[in-house]
Amino acid sequence: EWTMKTPIVFLLCISVFPGFSQGRVVGEDEIGFAECNVFFPGQVPPEGFTERFHVKICQQYNKEPRFATLYSTKDKIPLYSAFKYTKPAQNKEENWLVEPQIDDPENVLHEMVHEADIIGTVANLGANQALTSDYVGSGYERGLLNPSVLNEEDFQMATYTLTNAVPLSPSLSKSWHRDIGRVVEQALVPHCSKKDRLYLLAGAIPSSVRVKGRVSVPETLWLAACCDAPEGWSLGLVKKMNDENSLVDLMVGELEKQLLAGVHLFKGNCGEDNQSQEKTEAILQAVSQIRSGEQVGTSDNQEAKDSSLVRRVAGIIATPFIKLLELLIYVFVELVKFVFYFLWLVTKRVGGTVLDGVYSLWNGVVSYLKAISMVLISIPYDAGRVIVNIFLGFLQIVQDVASLIYKILSIPVGFVLHLAAFPYHSICAIPSVLKDMATGIGGTFSLIIDATAALLHGFYYLAGHIVKRFVPKGSSGD
Repeated sequence: EWTMKTPIVFLLCISVFPGFSQGRVVGEDEIGFAECNVFFPGQVPPEGFTERFHVKICQQYNKEPRFATLYSTKDKIPLYSAFKYTKPAQNKEENWLVEPQIDDPENVLHEMVHEADIIGTVANLGANQALTSDYVGSGYERGLLNPSVLNEEDFQMATYTLTNAVPLSPSLSKSWHRDIGRVVEQALVPHCSKKDRLYLLAGAIPSSVRVKGRVSVPETLWLAACCDAPEGWSLGLVKKMNDENSLVDLMVGELEKQLLAGVHLFKGNCGEDNQSQEKTEAILQAVSQIRSGEQVGTSDNQEAKDSSLVRRVAGIIATPFIKLLELLIYVFVELVKFVFYFLWLVTKRVGGTVLDGVYSLWNGVVSYLKAISMVLISIPYDAGRVIVNIFLGFLQIVQDVASLIYKILSIPVGFVLHLAAFPYHSICAIPSVLKDMATGIGGTFSLIIDATAALLHGFYYLAGHIVKRFVPKGSSGD
């Protein structure tokens, strides 16, 4: 029975093409999903799943393809997961992850991560895929189509993704994985001559019943197997949701008729038309033995029944003690973890306090030494500045005294010099003045004489002109 454990982060890479949120079907030849074609016979995926909400996912772990899934964003469950049988590992803790690219193709996260780590960073988270909250309190478990019990370690951890899970009741989930595990290991693997060419498709048919109105509860679980080897064969198995003990075997062609119209699971039907009747009967007999062993008993032999009964009684008696031992171990582990955590916390607090004290003391010492250094360095500078200021002040006083003496002495000397020079300038100026006066008087008389002569000359000229004008001219002899 699977229960939710403490999550441990595992990076689960997944190649998903942009456009899934728009329901675009990824082409079989496109890079990305083509890496997972190795999980199909002839590297050809099933045909006929052409709805726009069908999304092909190449599930990867540690950068290696682990299995392929066809996911329905409408029903929020996988329609099938394609894988190969590998040597099973011990059961690991469940580490459920979600795929950010299905809801937000533009998101930079290209790996599957824990849902809690991407809340608030992925747009429309849960719009196209189921979340953990869809299963909590619903009464359904996250049943894996590709069972972890049929995978080795790396493949097993890759199966714990919500894109590989469908809602199943606890009892049906246990029955489905028990039946599939036994059929594959006891009936299919022993009858395939090449184990690496045994291809498995585990799928679910959605119903109208939805968990919390979002995730479709399958009405049917199915398994299709193809042994693509000489004397190859194919087989289909169906388990109804309303009968957890049912396990119906049928041909792959009959299984395809219960799926969507036009669906072909294996290329060329994996030799279904030419498969050996003896091989088919041997496989069906093994399946029938497994089925009857689950419903009636492990054997018709009474001794085997008694042995099985003893083991069951012993298991019932031992179960409480085992659970008690598990509880004691769990309590002891938690107690040890608590002690170590408490010691770590105390050490951290004490160490932090001591480090803070040392840091504060160091800062104080550094500040004190810095202040003293600055004071010691400033003493010679301040002393020199005082001496220079005293010397400059003395020079300024001497300059002011000299300037004052000069100004006091310059006033009387100038006055005496100007006063002594006045008679010289005054007496020496008299001859020059008299000369200028004589020159002016002579010029005036000369001007009067010149004006009188000019006036007389004008009168003479006028009189001669009048005489010439009015007195008749005489003869030449006159």
